[in-house]
Amino acid sequence: MKAAFLPDRGVVKVAGDTARDFLNGLITTDTTRLQPGLARFGALLTPQGKITVDFLITEAPAGDGGGLLIDCPKPLAQALTDKLKFYRLRAKIDIENLSDHLGVLAAWDGAPALKPDLTFTDPRNPHLGLRIFVPAELAQKAADAIGAELVDASAYEAHRIALGVPRGGVDFIYGDAFPHETNMDRLFGVDFDKGCYVGQEVVSRMQHRGTARTRTVRLLLDGPAPETGAAITAGDKSVGTMGSAAEGHALALMRIDRAGEALEAGTPLNAGGLSIRIADPDELRLQPKQTVA
Repeated sequence: MKAAFLPDRGVVKVAGDTARDFLNGLITTDTTRLQPGLARFGALLTPQGKITVDFLITEAPAGDGGGLLIDCPKPLAQALTDKLKFYRLRAKIDIENLSDHLGVLAAWDGAPALKPDLTFTDPRNPHLGLRIFVPAELAQKAADAIGAELVDASAYEAHRIALGVPRGGVDFIYGDAFPHETNMDRLFGVDFDKGCYVGQEVVSRMQHRGTARTRTVRLLLDGPAPETGAAITAGDKSVGTMGSAAEGHALALMRIDRAGEALEAGTPLNAGGLSIRIADPDELRLQPKQTVA
């Protein structure tokens, strides 16, 4: 088993008797289903339905103070804290950015010898493994406790990319991407049967009308990786933009209609003068998944 402390992740805590209902009215996932050890993937959107921040959220055990813990991008943790405080109004809820003294350890490729209290399974893909809230200085101790080899965060990045899970700020731009474009609907990040939340009308319309033309797509590389942000072309037509890459795998935001046309015509794809291939053409036609309990 491998484990890596993720220096780009922060933690925000939301606590109080009405914290669960408060968040449920704001974010894309159903917080009523949260419990210790069980997490959800979700996001806070703009009223126009674009992602301001995406995150994993779980419930802390009572013995660890209770409340809801949000595993989010560290550079956005304070902004998320401030935004939630803005929405709080007079509700009796405590919202705190814990990122200065609490971080996230990811563990994958095996079963842990034990599960510390603040541990949950990544809900996006079972192969992503576990997440553990832990201070940076205790990362080695936590890895030893679960029987994992502590490796560099770049190893986790390569694992994430190979599994096709996008990362905000690299594979898409916050404030400029809809949930469907980042495959949140396929990664169990949107509950279409829950009540209203910020941006819900736009997301529901895209879901029911099937109007999402841009998707995050897995790529295979036969040589060097094109630079992040490089334009992807099929002949003289632009079909997408490169995202992150590692160890022969990459992600890209692509116009699935144009990519499909290129595949049918046998037109090769290039980015920055380098050849790329779509890992699984069937992913261009996949139907969205509903969030599981």
